[in-house]
Order: sequence, then C-alpha cells, then structure tokens
Amino acid sequence: PECVLNTDCPTNRACIQNKCKDPCPGTCGQNAVCQVVNHLPSCSCIQGYTGDPFRYCNFIPPQPIQAAPPSNPCNPSPCGPNSQCRENNGQAICSCLPTYVGSPPGCRPECVVSSECASNKACVNQKCVDPCPGTCGQNAQCHVINHSPICSCMQGFTGDPFSQCSRLPPPPPSPTAPAYVNPCFPSPCGPFAECRDIGGSPSCTCLPDYRGAPPNCKPECSINAECSSNLACIRQKCRDPCPGSCGYGAVCNVINHTPVCTCPDGYTGDPFTNCVPKPPPVEPVVDDDPCNPSPCGPNAQCNNGVCTCLPEYQGD
Repeated sequence: PECVLNTDCPTNRACIQNKCKDPCPGTCGQNAVCQVVNHLPSCSCIQGYTGDPFRYCNFIPPQPIQAAPPSNPCNPSPCGPNSQCRENNGQAICSCLPTYVGSPPGCRPECVVSSECASNKACVNQKCVDPCPGTCGQNAQCHVINHSPICSCMQGFTGDPFSQCSRLPPPPPSPTAPAYVNPCFPSPCGPFAECRDIGGSPSCTCLPDYRGAPPNCKPECSINAECSSNLACIRQKCRDPCPGSCGYGAVCNVINHTPVCTCPDGYTGDPFTNCVPKPPPVEPVVDDDPCNPSPCGPNAQCNNGVCTCLPEYQGD
C-alpha cells in the first residue's frame, strides 16, 4: 500500500485507508479553519468567532462600550481553543476541557482521524474505540485490521457476514467407492505363470525358469526326450546326468540320455562303485612232458613216454 503509518506520508498528509490524504476535509466545524501539523488536523475558529472549532464557532457580537470593569485575567481567555480558564488570585489558570488531551493552548480531541489511534482501534466521535461492536451480522466474527472492522462468518457458517451467516448444509454423502475386484483372482494366466494387477487389468508373465507365453508356460523339460541325447531331464532342467553317477576311477558316457559307466583300459572292478588297476598276468608253471612232442608214430598214443597203437591198430 501507499502507506501504513502517518510517518509514511508528508507532514501535511495523514495515512487514511492506506492512502496519503489531507485529513482536513470534514474534520472541522462551521466557521472554523483547519491546518495540518505533523500529520494531524488542527481546527481553530476564524477571527471574530468563538466556540468548539470541531463542531461550531459562533460570531462574537460587538461589545458595547462600558466602563472598564474590574480586570478579569480570563476575559478574553488566554487558554486557546478546547480549554477552560479559571481565575486564581488574579492569575489565569488554563486546563483542557474534559475528553480533550494535550495542554493549553494545544488542547485537542483524543483523535480526529483513525490513523491517530492504535491499529486495532478506530476514531469514532473523536475517541479511539473498538469499531467492532454492532458492525457484524449474526453468527459472524470481527477482526480489526488497520483501523477497519473486518467481518467473516464463523467456522461452519456461510452468508453475508455484515447481515447474517447461516449454518453450512451438511456435505452430501461421498459416493461409495466400488469394491476392489482383483483381476488376478482367479488367475487367468494358467499354470507356471505370475499375474500382476496393472490398472485393474491382469498382466501375465511366466515364472522364472519357465518358458513360453501364458497360458502355455512350461518347464524346460518334463521327459528326457525333450533334451538332447547327451543330456537328461533332471528336476525339469536338461542337465548332464554323469556327475555323481559312476564310481571312483570310472569313465561316464551319456548314451541316449542315460549315463553308462565303464572302467578305463587297464582297470577293473564295478564301474558304479570303484575301478582298480588290473593285476599283472601270472605265467603258468609247465613241467617237462615226455610225450610233448610225441615220440610216437601215427595212429599211436603216448602215455608218459610209452607209445602204444590206438585201438583197432596193430604194429610198432
């Protein structure tokens, strides 16, 4: 705003409704003149008039020439406007009228414009008072902001806060949210598949270690025939069946998905248990045989070096 305090304005202006304005218009009474002194309007009756310059100044009628009365120090009054004069021992004693502040001859009302009051007060009938009483309507609350009463409806009420606030109608019942339906129950994805709810629609993927596309997810193998001939279907995976199949020192070969264990050359034993090196061959002991080679002729037989003709044969 242009101003908040009087000091924000030139000395011949006052801060009125956040604007630097001349505070004189409408301030002084009839037959009075206004001067702005340090932001404050000062009213005084024009020459030849007397009275309350903030209300009305009366014409001073000419006084008939009379014999000089006893001297009165209060006539004319030396105290200035808005003051009263009291004689005491021939001396004029000046004091401000009730409800006026300052000291003669500078007696003035408590306020003329609201900017002379605290920010939570307003100048009403030349007094700094709370402007809220009687300002707001029914069921409204009042706050004073920068001398002005601000009305607002109380919580739970609505309407014109300067006339009447009515209670807010209860809010309409919120629509009941539809019950959540899980699109994955029951799962539309088939066996060996995982279902995920994506924006209310099912999203299907095969489980890890399974291949294909839902709803036809399947393991790598179910029978040996689904693997190459040198592998076997073990726990639904095509794997080498040899590890752990043969005994110590044996050789494993996979033939048509089946591990075949054999002992290597030079070894013997149970290839499914243990293969050991073959023992060296034992040469047989041969005794001298007088019949080998046979000393006998044809159609004869040798018995411990003695030759005899075969049965049905004769001769030597």
